[in-house]
Amino acid sequence: MKAPLTTCLLLVPTLATACPDWPEAHAREELLGLRQQLEAWDQAYHQRGASPIADELYDQARQRFSLWRGCYPQLAIEPPPALPASRGRLRHPAAHTGLDKAADATGVRRWMAGREDLWVQPKVDGVAVTLVYQDGELRQAISRGDGLRGQDWTANARRLPAVPQRLPGVGRRVLQGELYWRLPGHVQAQRGGLGARGKVAGLMARGEPGAEVAQVGLFVWELPFGPTDMPARLALMRELGFAESAALTLPAPDFETIQRQREHWYRSPLPFASDGIVVRQGLRPAANAWQAGGASWALAWKYPYRQALAEVRRVHFRIGRTGRVTPLLELQPVMLDDRRIAQVSLGSTQRWQALDIHPGDQVAIALAGLTIPRVESVVWRSPRRLPVQPPPAGRYHALSCWRATPGCEEQFLARLAWLGGEQGLALEGVGPGTWRALLRAGHLEGLLDWLELSAQSLRQVPGGEALHGQFRAARQRPFARWLRALGAPQADELPANERWAELAARQAGDWRQLPGIGAVRARQLQAFFADGEVRRLGEQLAAAGVEGF
Repeated sequence: MKAPLTTCLLLVPTLATACPDWPEAHAREELLGLRQQLEAWDQAYHQRGASPIADELYDQARQRFSLWRGCYPQLAIEPPPALPASRGRLRHPAAHTGLDKAADATGVRRWMAGREDLWVQPKVDGVAVTLVYQDGELRQAISRGDGLRGQDWTANARRLPAVPQRLPGVGRRVLQGELYWRLPGHVQAQRGGLGARGKVAGLMARGEPGAEVAQVGLFVWELPFGPTDMPARLALMRELGFAESAALTLPAPDFETIQRQREHWYRSPLPFASDGIVVRQGLRPAANAWQAGGASWALAWKYPYRQALAEVRRVHFRIGRTGRVTPLLELQPVMLDDRRIAQVSLGSTQRWQALDIHPGDQVAIALAGLTIPRVESVVWRSPRRLPVQPPPAGRYHALSCWRATPGCEEQFLARLAWLGGEQGLALEGVGPGTWRALLRAGHLEGLLDWLELSAQSLRQVPGGEALHGQFRAARQRPFARWLRALGAPQADELPANERWAELAARQAGDWRQLPGIGAVRARQLQAFFADGEVRRLGEQLAAAGVEGF
């Protein structure tokens, strides 16, 4: 988590940019609720050195607050104030400037237009600090605070092996940099931030940091009162012993170089976590003119978010073919790694109950295996807990919804999708949309009613002539394929020489005699073939002349 002093040139692409359609009373509740949450996170970070939320989610929450506040200016709800503890009492010799952030490559190109003498650095994911030396001796270490004043970190800085207690030279020397948690060989694209910033903040907040001080490194990114041109400043950094920092400040003659270097640092080992790059002009204003706001001579281009903040619009419960209930979150669409995500599964009702997610809540979304969206956590909850009604326990199971009765449409359609799909009868050109159209047209009440549809009745459905041919051909499918299509348990391992009547006559003990069938599967098979609706399906297939029935 970082101090809320930076600004954005554009809203990052993970955030929805449309204003919510809330009445003013609702908007006030949401804004005040988020403001309270931001204050709690700020207090945890600045007063206790704890980081209860990932930095990238905090950034997005701040931007969400700014968006909502701009949508309802008449409410006049102010952002959370800077905390006195984070602001501190010590004045920085040179202000800690913020960084404007580009949302994408277009924003970087726009900022670069007309600028020369550009340099690129990794954006180290740590805590900013000012180090003041007088005649070579460390005199002060000041936290970033509000950019103008910060806390006195001198005592703890003296315990850090990475912070030199003496520097060569006389007079006053001021350094600005980042205290970071050492992560040798860290690859940002693979491991993310790992909460490294919070670890450093927590250590610096302690009265006695302990042995972990050896885990803290120092990256110097500016000499405010040093030479005016970058090559001379880098030369001085090396003379002062900060060769690593100088080596990671590279010339950037064009956008392609910047883009290439950003990708390289994102996917290559570095000794610290980094959340992007910083592009700087070599020549910058004199330090006594610096402000705590965004610096006009520097720009941050952050790496892709590993987690996106998404608002839950609706909680829906999908009923699968076997009666499995899967909670789905419908989201205000977000972008993550160039993917638009509008829906995510919670996997099970137990997980939904544990997370207690309701419409209006804000959740963190990540990509599992870089492809499948998943819910990582609830970031904050809406003050309005809109009710969610899950399906009654036990309502859906492996033998429910063989007919399109009220409340059964979803499982019924899932059964049809399986029946007509590759794992079932492999009906060409017949998919979920086909079954849905037939159901809406009033042609389906039971699972096999389509077998009896005439060519004339199918004319009402797009592609009806082809459908009629596929439905007629389905009668010729082998018995084993029909067993799979109906969803018989372990269908591929059933006796190949037995027909429907023989299978239906088996008891649980008979099923147990077959290889690979245990007590649970035996009970499932007996229940399947004994079910009244399944028996009627068998009779319907026998009447249609299907082999084996």
